[in-house]
Amino acid sequence: MPTIMITGAAGFIGGHVAREAERRGGLSLRLMSHRRPPAGAAAAGPATAGPGSGSGFGHGHGPGAVVPGHGTVRADLSDPGSLRGVCEGVDVLLHCASQIGGTPEANEAVNARGTAALMAEARRAGVSRVVYLSTASVYGRGAFRAARPEDLVRNPGSPTSGSRARAEDAVLAAGGVVLRPHLVLGDGDRWVVPSLARILRALPGTVEGWAARTSVITAQDLARLLLGAGLAPAGDLTASVYHAAHPVPVTVRTLLGAVAAVAGPADPAAEDLTAVRARELLAARGIAAQGLDMLTSDHWFDSDPVWRDLRCTPGPDFEAAFKELAEGYRHALLDI
Repeated sequence: MPTIMITGAAGFIGGHVAREAERRGGLSLRLMSHRRPPAGAAAAGPATAGPGSGSGFGHGHGPGAVVPGHGTVRADLSDPGSLRGVCEGVDVLLHCASQIGGTPEANEAVNARGTAALMAEARRAGVSRVVYLSTASVYGRGAFRAARPEDLVRNPGSPTSGSRARAEDAVLAAGGVVLRPHLVLGDGDRWVVPSLARILRALPGTVEGWAARTSVITAQDLARLLLGAGLAPAGDLTASVYHAAHPVPVTVRTLLGAVAAVAGPADPAAEDLTAVRARELLAARGIAAQGLDMLTSDHWFDSDPVWRDLRCTPGPDFEAAFKELAEGYRHALLDI
């Protein structure tokens, strides 16, 4: 029975990964959490509590992992001393913890230096496979059409993305695997759909037709890929960096139409705005235009290799998947 440690296990993606591992069965789980033990997990293992620095682990603050009977480790990536011994007896490390936003120093401490310290522990303990959950935002701004990792150059445009690129470097230097999703949807999402809802509510219409295409994935599918990458035979992996998304991109018009249906903007199709006018309107409401850039140019990343190498079948397409998530988002957006 292989032992898998999941960092950020009380967060958005980490929680989904833990539940997917529990669903599969036949695995011993060690759940590393900095803020609170994942729901239902028992304290066990080489737990050394960190100082509680306030670092945000995971892509958001999701429902946590309901995995009775598995051990939890309390540690803080911003405190390398708290990581001592956490990887003892671990076969596979799924690193889903990240600082998102906050100060540049906090990002550097958690994402870059923290990941480097964790990789040192993994090497010392003889962990056989490390998989890191990164982000396509390490590429920075631009238009991406059926883009493959080997054809792109990282050009991060924020402290968060820059520090996560340096985290990637530490993982790759340790012989690990990196997965880069773009937009992740699902239970616990406090970033993607809420941000889209704010943009929709601030604009009196579409922006030049919302014709761009973008890559999305559900948190459940992403969890399957992360776990699959951790357990796959080494010979099946043809790359060290993969894009992680549903193979079929979604038009921004389709994406925002689904969000509008649960967010309830007055009339999202009332006017067709230029991108310049849309930025002016967002600025007037104090909303950063960064999200608009991703909605007005293609962000479509080729993810076929990861599904093929892991011999995994993608879940439902966007429209079918979002129908399953709609009611949860409707409740979550009441305060947005």
